[in-house]
Order: sequence, then structure tokens, then C-alpha cells
Amino acid sequence: MAESLKKKRVIAYIHSHWDREWYREFEVFRLRLLRVFDNVLDLLERNEIPSFYFDGQVAALLDYLEFRPQKEKLIRKLIKNKKLFIGPFYTLVDEFLTDGICFRKNLEIGMQIAKDFGCEDFIGYFADTFGHSKHIPDILKEYGIDKAIVWRGVGDLPSEFIFNGVPTVNLVRGYFMDVFASDKPIEGKAQFLKKNLDMIAEKSGNTLLLPIGADHLGVPRDIDYQIAEINTLLQNYEIVLSNPFEYFNNVEFKVKYDEELRDNSKTFILPGCYSARTKLKQLNTECSYKLDIANKLQYNFGGNYDYAIDYAYKLLLQNQAHDSICGCSTDEVHEENIVRYKKILQIANTIIEETRFNREEEIVASFKYQNKYKIIAKEQTQIPENGQIIGEKEGFPSSILYDTLKIPITEDYTKIYTVLKEFKGDDSPTDLAVDDNCLMNSNIRLEVKDGKINLYSGKNVHNDFIEFVRKKDLGDTYNFAPADDKEEIAQINSARVLTDGPLQCSIKIDTSFFGVIATLNKKSKLINFNITWTNLLTNRIWQVRFKLNKPIKETWSEDLNELVKRKFDPNYNMKLNLPFEKGKEAKTNTAPMQRFVWANGFGIITKGLCEYEIRKNTIAVTLLRSIGIISNPQNPARTTPAGPPIKVPEAQQLGENNVKFAFGFFKLDDWAEYVEEIYPQTIIL
Repeated sequence: MAESLKKKRVIAYIHSHWDREWYREFEVFRLRLLRVFDNVLDLLERNEIPSFYFDGQVAALLDYLEFRPQKEKLIRKLIKNKKLFIGPFYTLVDEFLTDGICFRKNLEIGMQIAKDFGCEDFIGYFADTFGHSKHIPDILKEYGIDKAIVWRGVGDLPSEFIFNGVPTVNLVRGYFMDVFASDKPIEGKAQFLKKNLDMIAEKSGNTLLLPIGADHLGVPRDIDYQIAEINTLLQNYEIVLSNPFEYFNNVEFKVKYDEELRDNSKTFILPGCYSARTKLKQLNTECSYKLDIANKLQYNFGGNYDYAIDYAYKLLLQNQAHDSICGCSTDEVHEENIVRYKKILQIANTIIEETRFNREEEIVASFKYQNKYKIIAKEQTQIPENGQIIGEKEGFPSSILYDTLKIPITEDYTKIYTVLKEFKGDDSPTDLAVDDNCLMNSNIRLEVKDGKINLYSGKNVHNDFIEFVRKKDLGDTYNFAPADDKEEIAQINSARVLTDGPLQCSIKIDTSFFGVIATLNKKSKLINFNITWTNLLTNRIWQVRFKLNKPIKETWSEDLNELVKRKFDPNYNMKLNLPFEKGKEAKTNTAPMQRFVWANGFGIITKGLCEYEIRKNTIAVTLLRSIGIISNPQNPARTTPAGPPIKVPEAQQLGENNVKFAFGFFKLDDWAEYVEEIYPQTIIL
């Protein structure tokens, strides 16, 4: 008895981490889910295991019930009896590639479903997210969630710490503990567990937390017997099957930590995911933005689209699960993602257009920035008397498409013009000027001269300011890895006027990589770049690089619709710091962004470009990273695999690619205003 009292108590919880799609397609994994969860329900019903933690999400449960509707009554009973825990999330989304609106929607939808099933106990569960945003705890508190579990990015923090005001558990050895399902003898399992429990104990008090489970893994039917046998062999520990809520009730949280969790000294954070499959990130950004606009319109103007919005958000959240939005799944998985994104855009665009058709005058009257000058773009079927035409297409006018008493016929198919107009203008003369080498207004000037791109803004003079760079990538969808060869820098060959108008001017810059359309609006402080090219190269990273006057030691970027400050060593060189020890990942000078990044008075707003890099006095945004394997076993930036070595030729993104971004010099405090210029919060634009 005295000996057993000396043992540290290990609270173990049974789970299965359920990626809806990853190295297998959704429906393939769903059929596996039937077998895994059938067994779990049987074990719970027979009281052979005390509880099961269903990965902090509800989507997998809903996927199961679509094929096993007869199990719903049992599931509700188990949830009521606190033997099955679900939620609070709809899906386990990535934290750095999703905005705050979608993250809140994820909790809102997930908690509503979980509560409808009778679940009352919730943990902010982030067992496999690739690092953690500092803004997550504040969002959890908004929804009454007062505890969290994390892995990855935690560094040397203890097992229990307070993460921006929320008691949080660090899974020191991760969520992946499949030894009970292995063929090892009991003695071997006990030895393996002792080694891992010793590591957890170094960061814990007298009570330890042990997850039992792994990716898509079932529960051994003799789990209770195995634990009893292993306990007889463990001298310092006693494993007790329970749930993570009991652990929170038995430990103290003293250490405080108030920054983001992106330290990869102990665990992989897989930062290459921010630039893998750029097209997914671009679609995700567009869908998130437009669906939010559609939601606001139907809420403010009585569109009665609640169920359509809810359906579209569920599709979006399915795509934002970390192995989907991160771009590290099979080509077939991501083909399905693109179909979902197209469905979301169909819904969002239709709601926007129908509301515009029915309530435009009210929308204009309620324009959020009605006292601010704007350049707006509208579609119309007649050549305008004033304004500037910037595009035309053929199609059916909205007055016919969205009128339920009209049917479009061939004769209605006509030219539709995109027209720029001034909103809250004062009829002042244009401040734009353009020629073959220069694009300017009263705030900013872009000049192409002697093979260089120069930028002038107020007192800021930056010669040879912009470069386009590409270099080889020896990595995979999880991690960029540099090669030994030198980078290629595009030659700036020539420029010519593309459009010359009173509200917008543009030039076409020809480089050895691609053509760049640079656009500037009247009175704007932002230069817009639009680049389209045919990629014929594999295993490359393409970047646009801006040269500032001083070394960059800190940046501010958008994170869940807030700002996050990051410190950088401008002299750090990843190529000189590649790991050799097993289980290590190279530190990088890259970081995630959503729509905005700012350094040394200079800001960049992108449309779906989610990664930037700091080097000396430069800030670079990744335009494209083409790679052809999910996890490369020979990746020099990461010494052990992060997934299966499945070939994914579509991740090379061969063929046509398009990127859009804007940039300029402005105060950090004004960042939201400049982002709003690129992402206007009204449909009159």
C-alpha cells in the first residue's frame, strides 16, 4: 500500500484524432470511421471503457450518423451520462489560415450541435494544430470555455500553464500514443510507456495526463486489461482511465504565457503549409470574405438566407480543417476542397447579387464609411456618361437574373461594363499621371528605370525597391527546404501604359519571369499588383521581395482579424541552420499572415498569400511554392517524416497562376482602413 501511494497518478483518456480527409479521401476515412466508432460505442455501452473523447469536434459524429442514424439514441444517452464528449468545434480548423469570423462561426455551429446532443463540458482542444494563435484564448472566453489543450509550438512551458488567461494543458508527448494497439508484449509496452511518462513527469506535478489513441485509430477491446497488467510493471506511475476534465480538476495552473505558440524547438509546427497549394489559400480568403458580406447583408436587410449561410459556412469549415486548408493532403482531397469552395462562392455571390438587386438604395444609405471618399466599381449595361470603364463582359443583367418574375432569354444576353465611379467625391481634378515608365498620384509614385523598380512616397525614397525571386525547394507540403544553388532574380525588361483614366491608371511591367500589371487609383496610397503567368517549373518557391531602408527586427501582421507582433533576427539564415538530430525541424524566418503584414512603416495587403519572410532589410511574400510530395523523407529541413511520402503532382501548380496584392507606406494604426480599401465591407463596390 505504501509503495502504491508513492506512485504518480496518470489520468489517461481514450480518443481518436479524426482528420476527415488527409492521405485518404473523405468517404474512405468515413467508412473507416464506421468500424472505429461502432467499436467505441459497443465498449461504452458495455462499460468496458469509462469514456471516449471525440477529438474536440462534432463533424466526425455527424459524418458517422449519416450512415448510422439508428445509433443516435444511444449516442445521446452516452453524452448525457458523460461517457462520450463531443465539441466544442464543428471541425478542427487551422488557427493561422482562418480569420476570426470563421473561427467564431466554427465554435458557434459546433457548440450549438454539441449542446443539442446534450453535451455540457467543453475544452478548447488543439491537439494537432500547427502552432497556436495568441488570440485563441480570448475567443474561447467569449463562448464560456475556460480550459484548453494544446500541442505543437509550446516549447519549454510546463504541462500546466495559463495561456492568455485560460488554463491550458500542454500535451508534452503529443496526442499520438498508439502503443496499446501495437504488437509489443506487455513488458515492451510498459517500458515504452515508462520512457514517455518520465518525459511528461519532467514538466508535470504529481498528476500526469496521458492521451491514448492516434490518427484514425480504433480502441483495443482489452485496453482495460492491458492497463491493469502494465500498472503492475510500472514502479513510479499508476494509469487510471478517465477523461481530461478530471485532470483539470486535479492540477494547479501557475505559469503565465501571453504570446503566440510557434516555438518549434520541441515539436514540428510545419510552417511550409502556409505556402503549399496557394490556390487553396486564395479561394479560402475569397470565400471567407464574401460569405461574411453575404451573412451581414441577409442579417441587416432581411434576406431570409439563414439556412443557406449555415450550409455554406459548414462547407467552408470542412475545408478549413488543418490537413485541408494546409494543403498537405492528396490531390483527390484537394479537388474536393475546390468543389466545396465553388459551391460557397455560388451561394455567397447569389445572396450578394440578389440583395443588391432588391435593396441597393438602402445598402448605399447605410454604407459604413459613408463619410469617406472611395473609388467604387459597379456593373452596368449602358456606357456611362461619367466614370471610367475598366472592363466588359457578356452576360445577363442582374435586373433579369434576380427578378423572379423574369426568365433570361437569348435576346437579353448583352454587354456588361465594369465602371469606376467616385463615392463621396468633390469633383476635384484627377491627381493621376502615367507614362511608359511611371505611375503616380499625389501620394505615391512607382517608377521603372534602368532595369529597376523604384518607389517614392512622401519623403520615402526607395531605389531598386522591388525584386521578384525564385529558388529551388527540396522540401514538401509541410516544410520548405533550401537548396545550395543561388536564387534567380527576375530582370526588369520594360514597361508600357496599359490604361490612362481619371480614376485609375495602370502600366504593364515585363520581367523575365512574368508580366506585372501595376494599378493606381485616384488619391490612393496603395499600388496594386496583378500577376498572371504559366508555371512550367517544379520544386520552386516564387517570392516578391521589398527592400526597406533599415534591417527588419519586428513585424505586425493580421491574425484572426487582430494584429500580432513578431520579433525577428534579420541576420538569421535558415540554410546555415539545418537540423541533424532526429526529430528536429529547422527554424525559419517565415511566418503566417492572413491579409496584412507591416514592417518599418511599410504595409502589404494580399488576396490569399499567407506567408512572409524576413531577411536583413527585406520582407518577402511567397507568391507560389510548387512541390510534389506530401512528406519528403529526405527533407533537409525536417529530420523525420511528418506524413506519408505520397506523390501529389497537383501541388506543383503547373499551368496558369494568378496572384494579387497591394502595398504602400502608412501608419500601423491605419491598417484596417487600408485593408478595407482592398476588402470593402459593402456590396456597392
